[in-house]
Amino acid sequence: MKAFYGDLKLGILGGGQLGRMLIQQAINYNVTVKVLDPDREAPCRRLCNEFVVGSLSDYETVYNFGKKVDLLTIEIEKVNVDALEQLEKEGVAVYPQSRIIRLIQDKGLQKQFFKENEIPTAEFQIIASPEQLRDSHIPFPYIQKLRRDGYDGKGVYKVLDQTYLDNAFTEPSLVERMIDFEKEIGVIVARNENGEVKTFPMVEMEFNPQANLVEYLISPSTLPFEVQMEAENIAKRIAETLNIVGLLAVEMFLDKSGKILVNELAPRPHNSGHQTIEGNVVSQFEQHLRAIFNQPLGDTASLSNAIMINVLGEAGYEGPAVYQGIEKVLKCAGVYVHLYGKALTKPFRKMGHVTIVDNDREKAIEKARYVQETLKVIA
Repeated sequence: MKAFYGDLKLGILGGGQLGRMLIQQAINYNVTVKVLDPDREAPCRRLCNEFVVGSLSDYETVYNFGKKVDLLTIEIEKVNVDALEQLEKEGVAVYPQSRIIRLIQDKGLQKQFFKENEIPTAEFQIIASPEQLRDSHIPFPYIQKLRRDGYDGKGVYKVLDQTYLDNAFTEPSLVERMIDFEKEIGVIVARNENGEVKTFPMVEMEFNPQANLVEYLISPSTLPFEVQMEAENIAKRIAETLNIVGLLAVEMFLDKSGKILVNELAPRPHNSGHQTIEGNVVSQFEQHLRAIFNQPLGDTASLSNAIMINVLGEAGYEGPAVYQGIEKVLKCAGVYVHLYGKALTKPFRKMGHVTIVDNDREKAIEKARYVQETLKVIA
């Protein structure tokens, strides 16, 4: 492969905020970046060397885009995998590999992968019809998830009892036992082509119950060392079993009995790793680039307590974004604002994130709460 800092052309499928932050790091490495996205106003449009407007799910569009780059990566899983497979056959490096994207696109296949490889996960059943759903052996209450195209809380439905079945999804899905969990936790792991594997320290996550999105996360965790080590070891085992090249986010539950259960995987930079930009020696975005360029992986150690807050569009507002309270939060020491360049806001749309770093964990939490109360996206 060409030197990443020279003539190599990196293609990114998806031009959202993850791609934008990946480009911000790629600029430091003098990487030439080309982006494909259906939205001509996507966050990446002004940062990359070349921006192409086109469908990520169309075979010809993805194939033709991929033929003009040396290495292709993703910032979203919803892409045409058949085109990626063909590109791999023709010598284009695709990381993460197309077979991994295909597996992760289908939550049913993902769950079967966990079962076959003895990776702890909630009891589940794959469902193809409403009739099968009604006859499911998983007791109420349970979670129904669409097998395909669910993200950011979409495609997930809580079935509390029989009366909820009328509004359940009719498409192919899976049902899984509802976990009485103590904490939602996450580990980001990277692997390069040489087989070097490194994890970032485990993080603890809080979700917005209305939007079903990560609202807040804290790193490093204060849960027992054994729990952290087990979570990191599970993430490493998944990365090694998959032989992934690139970054893998592993979302998990810690249940009330202290058992860790894997929820879902994302084969790319992830919301649960944004705090690494200021909070760790190497960021998740730099680590992803190091992994796909087959360079030595960076030091993932935490530099400080770091809290990441998603900045979501306020309910009841739609239109040109106004960041109310931004001057107040910028007065605070250790507060880092990242806006994603989305011109229009709508309820619960991810408009940016804020990272708060402080050597004093309680002060970091206090500042984070202040930022949450003060910074609002209205129109």
